[in-house]
Amino acid sequence: MTQTHCDVAIVGAGILGLSHAYAAARRGLRVRVFERTATPLGASVRNFGQALVTGQPPGVMSDLARASRPIWAQWAQGAGFSLRRNGSLLFARTEAEEALLEAFCAGRAPALGYNVELRRGSALNDLYQGRFRHHRAALLGLDDQQLYSREALPSLIEYLRRELGVQFHFSTLVRDVDSGTLRTTEGTFTAGQVIVCSGHDYQTLLAEAIAPLEPQVCRLQMLRARPQVDFGLGHAVLTGLSCVHYGAFADLPEAEAIRAQIRRDTPELEEQGIHLLISPTPHGELIIGDSHHYGSDAVPFNAEFVDRLMLELAEDTLGMRVEVVERWQGVYGSRGPGPFSVLRAADGVTAVLMHTGVGMSVGPALGERTIAGLFG
Repeated sequence: MTQTHCDVAIVGAGILGLSHAYAAARRGLRVRVFERTATPLGASVRNFGQALVTGQPPGVMSDLARASRPIWAQWAQGAGFSLRRNGSLLFARTEAEEALLEAFCAGRAPALGYNVELRRGSALNDLYQGRFRHHRAALLGLDDQQLYSREALPSLIEYLRRELGVQFHFSTLVRDVDSGTLRTTEGTFTAGQVIVCSGHDYQTLLAEAIAPLEPQVCRLQMLRARPQVDFGLGHAVLTGLSCVHYGAFADLPEAEAIRAQIRRDTPELEEQGIHLLISPTPHGELIIGDSHHYGSDAVPFNAEFVDRLMLELAEDTLGMRVEVVERWQGVYGSRGPGPFSVLRAADGVTAVLMHTGVGMSVGPALGERTIAGLFG
């Protein structure tokens, strides 16, 4: 078969692959992207579409999330997809959760530049005509953004193809890569640099190089629902449960009281790794989740009681019933040696792996960082 050369060949058309394609193409490099399915079907389109700055731990992750924010704005304008930039709402439902938000706003937030506001009293009651007055407080994360992944990623792909000349090879399995060569079901290609962004697939490519990282897979139960009353929710919604999961809060001393409360009152939430996230779609529906189950593979069987737990949390948070219209399973790579790995697997071959579920939040800037490291 004929060989076709490019400057950068990227394996995977999820958010990491597209971020690296953008970073390379905007530098004038010739880019090809290979994806085994006809359209992206992995973690990037199964998620909430929340690009959060507020929840990221101090350091490299919060830096990447902040740097990703303007890139998302550029993409939304160029590709024409919906991007909400009015922030997120994290609700404190208990005294312990409120105490943590107070401590965060008094210390870490101003010290490290988290752009947040704590709303209580009349400021809380004014949110959505009093819809959330049954909570104690709300942390408004002003830098947080939200998109609808199922629509945003195809629009971004078309933008990269149309405006930056990126060539896409869908329904094309990359069987093997080594120094500058890709052997695929569409033929053999060569590239100056190969970047593998294949998500939670640790076996098809570079298995020997990835194995020492000991990564795992996280699977999540997800729902799409229609609220009983469409009150125009325009913010991502979280609760104090997220404070024991997200690095911006989880190491604060006040988080231990929340953990103790969960273990005492609702241990099933900890057992199933549940913390509530709600994302409104542009079509008046809500994406609701999620649970977290870890292992070497994503077991395909969902438990109905887990969905019921999440729906009860959602209905309590929103103060209304919801009607489920769709259920699915999310999956992403997790539990590696850090939040992500950039691995030089061979001469001219780099693997980029996320070990946490925040690829939408940090992916755009991580792509810039990787390409800058390879090309200057």
